[in-house]
Amino acid sequence: MAKTYFTEDHEWLRVEGGVATVGITDYAQAQLGDLVFVELPEIGRKLAKGDTAVVVESVKAASDVYAPADGEITEANASLSADPSLVNSAATGDGWLWKMKLANESQLDSLMDETAYKAHIG
Repeated sequence: MAKTYFTEDHEWLRVEGGVATVGITDYAQAQLGDLVFVELPEIGRKLAKGDTAVVVESVKAASDVYAPADGEITEANASLSADPSLVNSAATGDGWLWKMKLANESQLDSLMDETAYKAHIG
């Protein structure tokens, strides 16, 4: 069964079988406004926790999206190239950004569950 985690930087990740699907939270997309561009990561790219993985650009600003854990990109959401607004309409669903094979699942222990994240954003 998949488990969902959240970062202080407003990324979410849903982990199943050592693979994390990563995106930005609904709170983050609302703060950014309408997305007009998503720079997707290269498949095979290795990330360390905290690395910039994706850049999203909205009508308000450009923003980095960080790797929530160490791992290797296995898939990027190609649908976002044609329709970046999927992140706005379905941030925790079809608007996911990338999938990664986790290198160290113990890093998930420092992330928040949904209750803690809701408290974090107030």
